[in-house]
Amino acid sequence: MKNFFSLFPTTLIGIFFSIPAIIIFLSLFQDFSSNWNHLIDTVLFEYFFNSFKLFLGVSIGVFIIGVSTAWIVSTCDFKGKDFFSWALVLPFSIPPYIMAYAFTGLFDSYGTANDIARIIFNLGEDYTFFPSVRSIGGAIIVFSFTLYPYVYLIAQNAFSNQSRDIFDVSRTLGFSRTKTFFKVALPIARPAIVASLMLVGMEVLSDFGAVEHFAIPTFTSGIFRTWFGLNDLVTAKQLASLLFLIFLILILIEKYSRRKIVYSSSSTSNRELIPTPLKGSKSILAIMICSLPIIIGFLVPFIQLLYWAIFHESSFINIELFYSIYNSISLAIVGGLFCIATATFINYVLRIKRSKYLSFINKSITSGYGIPGIVLALGVLNLFLVIDNYFNILLTGSLIGLIFAYMVKFYALPNSSIESGFKKIPNILDDVASSLGKPKNKILNNVHIPLLKKSFLIAMLVFMIEVIKELPITLILRPFNFNTLSVSAYSYASDERMIEAAGPSIAIVMVCLIPIIILIKFMRNNLNE
Repeated sequence: MKNFFSLFPTTLIGIFFSIPAIIIFLSLFQDFSSNWNHLIDTVLFEYFFNSFKLFLGVSIGVFIIGVSTAWIVSTCDFKGKDFFSWALVLPFSIPPYIMAYAFTGLFDSYGTANDIARIIFNLGEDYTFFPSVRSIGGAIIVFSFTLYPYVYLIAQNAFSNQSRDIFDVSRTLGFSRTKTFFKVALPIARPAIVASLMLVGMEVLSDFGAVEHFAIPTFTSGIFRTWFGLNDLVTAKQLASLLFLIFLILILIEKYSRRKIVYSSSSTSNRELIPTPLKGSKSILAIMICSLPIIIGFLVPFIQLLYWAIFHESSFINIELFYSIYNSISLAIVGGLFCIATATFINYVLRIKRSKYLSFINKSITSGYGIPGIVLALGVLNLFLVIDNYFNILLTGSLIGLIFAYMVKFYALPNSSIESGFKKIPNILDDVASSLGKPKNKILNNVHIPLLKKSFLIAMLVFMIEVIKELPITLILRPFNFNTLSVSAYSYASDERMIEAAGPSIAIVMVCLIPIIILIKFMRNNLNE
């Protein structure tokens, strides 16, 4: 058991988790086919330009929505603040592709919104009051109002943790509240906000469901079309390699841009920030700003889905829906358990070894979160094809490959929670247990695991939310005739059967809401401790 907690198994895990990305990169050294030349001559620039416009537009959108709401909730006191502090997270339960389905049905030429407008203003049947959302502008709105919770949560935490002394000093220098925000609070919170923007950017560039539904040519939709439309897996992998390289370049640019900037506080105290009371028009304005993201990002799409389900499709609750719910939850739980076990093992080895090498491996594994889902799916598919051919077994198209892909993609989320949990456990407990003759595995089982229960629960909840919403990995790697909620919703929507897509779409939202509400409760309890 002593050798069990050694460098070798951790290294083996790191290598195995890295193989899918390595396989994708190696495709750049293969011969480029005529399809590649065709892509360069026709649509490759369009893929890049559209992806860049989405990335830039959504980054600006989530920054404005997330930072403004986080600043108001963190530094102001107004009626309904407690409600908005957690309700602003609700759009996190609606994946971009689900909101895209709802907004299409709402704002299409004969959608609900245009029907209502024609009735109210007595317009002709062919008159279109609201423009179609099937455009890059519509996609930017959809992504911005579903992904801003990333920025909101991180920015709120950054603003709340800033010392009151900093704001007092800015006031003595004659800074107004607005100038204090731009000159003091925002620069201090910059690293956290930029990190959240990078997460959003990764989500946007790796999205498949929303851009496919809006018929926007991007890298992800291009990879899918090259693979299944042109039946060219090698060229699809080479496109995926370019997308992954873009991710790496963005990360390097972000790190390089702040290489000479030092973020520190020289205050001798860390007094808690006292929110500024808002009254009258200022209070109304704060309520309006905080209400808008909830209405657009959660209430409007959810009500549209309910409208379809209740008034157009009375049989949306059926046995197939329950099978999809069962499959989604089962995958999330099984994958979460394996991922938590892996993260616990690696972090425990890192705790007892304190090795920079192990720390590097762990950081390398967490980088899987930055791999676009469709890229990762291609890498895992190739890996399991090689394993199948070498060992004469059949893993491709099985749940094993799907669960492994989930672990590679979302390992960073459970790892963050468990790593934080280990840091809260005093090292003296390990020393005491060792002095009593307890072996390493007994210390882990009897000391650390009971103290990590809260971290395990948070890790499981976050992992479940991501798996239930995830589409491209599940769509590519799922076994034949195995449907999850995300695949069911996509299958109906891709055939323009929006009413039938309402059932699984509502189920995704409701299933995701449960862990989100539990997480919000944990967050509020931690703030009150």
